[in-house]
Amino acid sequence: MLISNARPWAGSPSDILIEMGKIASITAHDPQRILQAADVDGRGRILIPSFSDVHVHLDSTRIGLPFREHTGRPGVWGMMSNDRENWRDAEINLPERVAGTLERMIARGTTRVRSFAQVDVDTKLEKYEAVVAAKEKFSNEAEVQIMVFPQAGILREPGTENYLEDALRAGADAMGGIDPCALDRDPVRHLDVVFGLAEKYQVDIDVHLHEPGALAVFSAELIAERTRALGMEGKVNISHAYELGGVSPATSRRLIETFAELDISLTSVAPSTSNHLPLVDLVDAGVRFGLGEDGQRDYWSPYGDCDLLERTWQLAFVNGYRQDELIGHALAVATMGGASIMDRSVSRLASVADRPGLAVGDRADLVLVDGETITSTVMDRGIDRTVIHGGTVVAESLKVLSVEQSF
Repeated sequence: MLISNARPWAGSPSDILIEMGKIASITAHDPQRILQAADVDGRGRILIPSFSDVHVHLDSTRIGLPFREHTGRPGVWGMMSNDRENWRDAEINLPERVAGTLERMIARGTTRVRSFAQVDVDTKLEKYEAVVAAKEKFSNEAEVQIMVFPQAGILREPGTENYLEDALRAGADAMGGIDPCALDRDPVRHLDVVFGLAEKYQVDIDVHLHEPGALAVFSAELIAERTRALGMEGKVNISHAYELGGVSPATSRRLIETFAELDISLTSVAPSTSNHLPLVDLVDAGVRFGLGEDGQRDYWSPYGDCDLLERTWQLAFVNGYRQDELIGHALAVATMGGASIMDRSVSRLASVADRPGLAVGDRADLVLVDGETITSTVMDRGIDRTVIHGGTVVAESLKVLSVEQSF
């Protein structure tokens, strides 16, 4: 397949040849070339790697359903309880909601997804199985990894650990954890379970860390100690970590150096907080960093629209980015930054100027999107998109080609 007249990372008009699912060559655009039936007319659009949503909760989605009054209560337990009280009563069943949400994400250019699936004594494996079904339905259009997630904690309700292990035994890709101190109030036992199950089933770890200030630093240091002691470098991610940059500059530097040394990655949903670790400092140190949408218009929040380009704008906005290079870096985080977390053989971003994913030999997971420059693409978030996964066009003009659009 030839992609004709596209501009890789908003560069010069080029013709990109795809063979065996990978980029085989990139040459200057030849306007005299006659396109074949399987070729794609780039029409001068910008070519970027496809998006990588590495922190999303497909299992709690209400995308495509009517807006409802927000009834969540403060705190993780209050919000979780609100979800528990309502998720079974939605207008359509959970498997349809999950599949429809994943479909929308693919249509907008996300072909790499890391989704949590809540497992506890209430949901048992019901939410996990709904995410598995969506993953299988769109196996030709996206790569989906599933993280088994103890949203209600591990120790508060007897039996939770058994259900978590059931999901890992069934094939989950990663083991989740959450607020070892604040929620379960026993970080040693919590992390014993998280790291123990991850070791047993040889999967990655992803820990939600909402804890404040010094408490968050304490939990992060415990996670780092376990990672080092168990030789799990390159297998651990910390999500959110809103407060790790709010203690002191010296503490921030120490954490960043530790994360880089142990290849502990971070994922963000671009929150409106100023206490996170500085993104530029993280990339300069070599820490992998990815972006996600978190909940998708669910029982936790009315936000989320399945468009990671929209969330890229938010990442740039909350970091106060105005320079073109930094806005381009936000887009690199949303694409290859997350890809390097899902697959640690993918190189981490080397600097804020690094624009990977479009070189000869790279896998052809791509998006054509309208825009004059990278900055204008992030600002305008146009809808003229062509989505390519593994060298095959899977979506056009916000519609997945293999199925009739669900919502």
